[in-house]
Formats: sequence, structure tokens, C-alpha cells
Amino acid sequence: MLTNSDLIELTTFRHALHRRPEISGEEAETARTIVEALKPMSPTRIVTGLGGYGVAAVFDSGIDGPTVLFRAELDALPIEERNNAIEWLSEISGKSHVCGHDGHMTMLLALGRMISRRPVAKGRVILMFQPAEEDGSGAKAVVKDPAFKDLSPDYAFAIHNEPGIPFGFVATRIGLINCASLGLKITLSGKTAHAADPQDGVSPALAVAKLIPALDALGDGEGGPRNDNFRLVTITHANIGEPTFGIAPGEAQVFATLRTAADANMESLEDAARALTMSVAKEFGLGVEFEVHDHFAASVNDAEAYGVAVKAMDAIGVPHGEAGVPMRASEDFGVFGWSAKAAMLCLGPGEDHAALHNPDYDFPDDLIPIGSSIFERIARDLLGSIRM
Repeated sequence: MLTNSDLIELTTFRHALHRRPEISGEEAETARTIVEALKPMSPTRIVTGLGGYGVAAVFDSGIDGPTVLFRAELDALPIEERNNAIEWLSEISGKSHVCGHDGHMTMLLALGRMISRRPVAKGRVILMFQPAEEDGSGAKAVVKDPAFKDLSPDYAFAIHNEPGIPFGFVATRIGLINCASLGLKITLSGKTAHAADPQDGVSPALAVAKLIPALDALGDGEGGPRNDNFRLVTITHANIGEPTFGIAPGEAQVFATLRTAADANMESLEDAARALTMSVAKEFGLGVEFEVHDHFAASVNDAEAYGVAVKAMDAIGVPHGEAGVPMRASEDFGVFGWSAKAAMLCLGPGEDHAALHNPDYDFPDDLIPIGSSIFERIARDLLGSIRM
């Protein structure tokens, strides 16, 4: 159980994290702050440097039983915060915790306090503070890290706040929760020329004009992500030539985000996007190069893990249902489900709450006791408790 003093301290800690955001792959200060917060809880051990700046706190009962991992994210976003409603604004220009990862970390620390005071009777609890969720690289790096082999969870759970869902309500289901996605950077190369003599060069302008709607048309959004064949292509950026009036362009870039309801369908969509691009490039006499960024696996809830979470929420009176899921948005937590029974829970901060990744978003502190209580009940149901 969390005391009033706990909630005051945890809220203050969350605000401190909010002031010092670090983006994917740069979470050194955040990781050190988390380690210092974990030490008073006396976990069996603290593992650092997992997949980058990842931190794992292990609470080992010493008795055979399942290993249950609870995950939060360390990273923030490259977004300038604009929020006159809070006093704990980001102190780092161009970076902010406008996805709520500061709140997710704080929920995990709240769980750590409860487990340290009343240890589990068997098995292990792992608090996993994962780096680089926002670019899709962190979970893969963590599970590939040799040190993760010693952790090897049987179950994995995560909570992500999700604006638009009523406050305190959890949206979850068996099966797909978050779509797979992949960022495809396309570079088209031609030849510059004087703007007065464009025929002396090879411009990508008309190719880009043809490519953008053609890529968009590869999507099939009918039925949304509940349809296994759901596909979506979103053009997120395009650039042609230099910002000048005297040069006909010789290079262009197009950024496209590909999204599917299943990992198995991503390869075919990517192949289609590449083939289409190469065909257009050939038509206009252009070279083409591809780069893959922000590759997220689909997040899929295991039926047993889902059942454990639902039982826990029912026991403590947290309302839940399937409204709002699955989501088009991606989340790299799905990688933990490759080797563990995993479940993602989407916790509502309110139907009118500012959206994720908006410059005026802030995590509601009142979610801290709700999320940590769900986690604690899951741990108790799976691992029991030592009678004090």
C-alpha cells in the first residue's frame, strides 16, 4: 500500500523527471536518477546498461517461481513543450515528456516501494526501465543484450496512458493492441541544373508528385486494425531540392510510415512500397536509395497474461474493456512478448485530456496509484506475498 507521503514524494519525483527529458538513446541522466531512486528499496540487484541505458531492478524471493517483468520507458520526445498549466516545464529546449513516460517510470517506482516492504513469496519481480521506446529500437536492444538472458521473464506487463479513454478505465483485449510500423526514408537522386535550363538536369519533382499519392494508395484501412489485412501508408515528410529560385532540383526525400495489423504483413507492404518507388524512379531516370527507421513490432496480448491482468483489475475494482483497442499507434513492448506471456494495458487519463505527443500534454499524477496498484495485484496473484 502507498501512503500519502509516498504519493507526495512520487509526484515530486515525477515532476523532477519531467523537467529533465532525454530523447531515445540519450537517457544517461534519467537512468542514473532511476538507479538512485531504486537503491533505498534494496532490490536483490540492479542491472544497468541494458540495450543502451536500460535499468532493471530484480526483487528475487529465493524461492522457485515465475519471473514477472513490469516495463516502463526512459525516453522523452524531441518536441518543444508549451504548457502554461504546469510549473514543472521541461528545462531542456526542444525536448519534453509529452508521452507520459515520466509517469510510467514513477508507477514502476511506486510498485518497487510496495514490493520492497512486502516481498513476494516466490519467483522474481523485475522492474524494467527500457530505453529508446520512441524510435522502436529499445526493446529489441534490451532483449538482445546478453545480460537480459539472466532475467528471462515468464510474464511481462506494461501500462501506457491513453488520452481519449475515461479516467481510470483500462482498455485492453486478447490479441493485437498496437500495430506494427516501419519508417521508410526514400532518397531520389537526379542532377541539378540552372532553373533557366531545367532540361540540362534530371529533376525528381514530377516523380515525387506521382509517388506520394501512389504510396498512399497502397494502404487499406477498411475495418481498422481489427482487420488482419489492415495496411496504412502515411507520408510524414517530403523535400525537393534547395530553397532557392535559381536551381532546378537534383535530389528529393520522402518519408513514409508503413503500418500493418500483423508483423507478418509488414514485409509485403514494405516490398510493395520499394517496388513502386523503384518503378517511378526508373520512369523519371532517377537513382533511389532506401533507409529503414523506427521499426516497431506489433504488440499482441497473450490470452493467459490478459486473463491475469483482468483478474487483478476485477479484484481491486478497476473498470476495463475493449473500447479503443486495438490502436493504429505502435509500441515496442511487443518485443517482450516474443519470449514471455505479455499484456499491454491502456490506462485512461480522461476523454478530454491533451493528446500524446502534443506540446501541452502532461501525465496526470492521479494515475500513479491506479497503475501501480494494478501492477502490484498482478505480482501478488502470480507470486504471493510473505506474511509480515
